[in-house]
Amino acid sequence: MTDSTPGNFTRRAALRTGAVLGVAAPLGAVGWTAEADQRSRQTAAPNRNSLRQAVSFLQLATDAYATSGKRFVQSYYDGSGLGDIGFIYDNALTTIALLAAGDYTRAQGIGDGLLFAQANDAAKDGRLRQAYHADTFVNPDGSPHYGYEFGLVGTAVGDMSWTGLALAQLARRTGKSRFLAGAVRIGEWIVDNTYSTTGLKGYTFGETAGLEDHKSTEHNIDVYALFTLLHQLTKDAAWKRYATHAWNFVEAVWNADDGFFWTGSDDGAAINKNPLQLPLDVQTWSWLAARKEKYAGALDWARTNLATTDNPLRTNSALTGNYSVRGVGFASGTFRTDVTKKIGGQDYNPLPDSGGVWFEGTGQLALSLGNRNRGSDRARADGLLDNIRSAQNNLGTGQTFGGKDAVGGVVAASSPIDTGFGFGYYQHRHTAATSWYVFALTGFNPYVF
Repeated sequence: MTDSTPGNFTRRAALRTGAVLGVAAPLGAVGWTAEADQRSRQTAAPNRNSLRQAVSFLQLATDAYATSGKRFVQSYYDGSGLGDIGFIYDNALTTIALLAAGDYTRAQGIGDGLLFAQANDAAKDGRLRQAYHADTFVNPDGSPHYGYEFGLVGTAVGDMSWTGLALAQLARRTGKSRFLAGAVRIGEWIVDNTYSTTGLKGYTFGETAGLEDHKSTEHNIDVYALFTLLHQLTKDAAWKRYATHAWNFVEAVWNADDGFFWTGSDDGAAINKNPLQLPLDVQTWSWLAARKEKYAGALDWARTNLATTDNPLRTNSALTGNYSVRGVGFASGTFRTDVTKKIGGQDYNPLPDSGGVWFEGTGQLALSLGNRNRGSDRARADGLLDNIRSAQNNLGTGQTFGGKDAVGGVVAASSPIDTGFGFGYYQHRHTAATSWYVFALTGFNPYVF
């Protein structure tokens, strides 16, 4: 979790987008599994229809360019500036969300797309790249179509881990060995290429130009979760040791005085304590991945310090009329941004709002609070879900995916926000934001079985 520039994108630099789609088969056409149906019935009544709309949106997105077989999913809506680019992080989340809804057919279609990208990569070493084209996923020569025009040819540990998590979830739920084999190959690539014995140890950022020595707390949480699942699936004790190596890094960047996790390290040895780079996701993901009571207070730090309400009177807010929405921002830098300067210093990026809501993170926090479930957690989670549902109904109207109008998707942000890491999020429908909303509505933790 570091900065990104147009020539050096991480998966988060996709943030100039938002996903949505046309008219696919209704949810009933694939049928919910008994588990998914039970989750739906347990969902509060006001959210039940919202859940079905969100899942339908993900189904539509999955079917945008192919309705059967292997495929890739576009991350953001057509007018985002990224076209048909699909990030593997977003595809992994969409896969797991579809599994949570019982749509194993589409989930396996994306999973097979991820396996295709892995098996046909030029490096032939188990890696995937950060993004691919969804419409033209397979080149004429049979190779996967990387997102070259955006510089998205690097490989980041967090992206790889989430892909592995999706494949591991597929392996457990379908019993198909190809998904487990793909997840294991990802784990082996991470160990072979990023295992560090120096500085803060843990795992390095990956093979992304300019970020090779960085170590991300977010990434190490992801690695911990993936290796934990691989240990459960394979019974190989080595995965448990590798998981512990990742978690030791996470514990090393705990700020006990203030009760939150730092973002990581820029050189692999010194903790990055930049006050503009205190992120939300490492607080929520640390709980979901490990559920360690010692660090449960990170959720309280996040829900208080990163809370925000966007309204039309904010400078550069994208909201109009009497509409306002509440949630959390991406990181501390979101609230200290210079709203007179373009996001990341790029002319094509709009001027940011200092208090826009980041809906992906709002879903993460709602899920995490509901999962912790103590004191007022459930009520706070419900309040956040109410605001995401409001955004689902009011923001992103008319946005298309694959040229088709669709409803049910959640936008990435209520207004343009500067993350503090050199990139932004915008009011564009987004598969990842929608997937986290599905997890939060159903109580489905994507990090565990």
